Amino acid sequence: MSDAKTLPAVLRDWAEREIGGVAEIRDTAHPRRNSPVWELVRPDGCRFFLKISRTARSYERETLALRHAVPALGAGRAPQLRASNAEHLALLTTAVPGRPVRELALTAAQEYEAHRQGGLLLARLHAAGDLTGRRRAEAEGALCSVAQDADRLLEEAGDRLTGTERALVRTLTEQLRWVGPLPLGFIHGDARPRHLLWSGRAAWVGFERSRFAPVVQDFVTLACGVWADRPRLRTACLSGYGRELTPPELHVLKCLAGLDAVSALARGDEHDDPPLAARGRRTLHRLMTGVFA
Repeated sequence: MSDAKTLPAVLRDWAEREIGGVAEIRDTAHPRRNSPVWELVRPDGCRFFLKISRTARSYERETLALRHAVPALGAGRAPQLRASNAEHLALLTTAVPGRPVRELALTAAQEYEAHRQGGLLLARLHAAGDLTGRRRAEAEGALCSVAQDADRLLEEAGDRLTGTERALVRTLTEQLRWVGPLPLGFIHGDARPRHLLWSGRAAWVGFERSRFAPVVQDFVTLACGVWADRPRLRTACLSGYGRELTPPELHVLKCLAGLDAVSALARGDEHDDPPLAARGRRTLHRLMTGVFA
């Protein structure tokens, strides 16, 4: 078996017992995320992934997703949980065919179909899980929780915002506290092209931010990112999703975009990620000029 120094021996031994041996280990963690991830290859060539969650909350969210909601996407459309280790916040999952759509040189038709299927899978995910009791209360209070986080985000952004931009974001944020009933469901929480795989069939990965919430929250990153450049992909995604966003959802999407922009500006500089900072700046410009949709 090849050695990977950064994979703790206790987890290597645990994984070997769970999957029946490991012939190769590859570090596949994203360079700017704090979740270590390794690809494990069994002697017969079957692939798995071992991930250490960043926090106990991330571990709990992803475990819940993989056990109770993600199976609704269908075979080969998302990872399957093989084993979990609460002591080490570790998850062992099957591999999913495909690569992130942003890494592939797809034709326009292929890209459209990948995003259409991505929307179809989000619709399945949003309808999964038991939305009752405490979980419904969590979903209904999600937007107020987001609004409560605004002061911290604005402080982190500092002088990256003008006074006018800061005032706009505060106004949009306050409106989140007075939104009426919205469609609720189990959301991916980080739906973006990096987590959408394509192999001729679409699949979603990366469920550490999954939770019950207004389903419109799953479209914020897309609306502030790839949809701004290629609106036909918005059409594709919502075609697969099966419906357009309602007027109240569109308003909430605009409000959430303001906070996403502030977060992108702060994190982009902090992690030396110019494209992320540029996304935040572009979103603010769209909001300021009234062209965000």
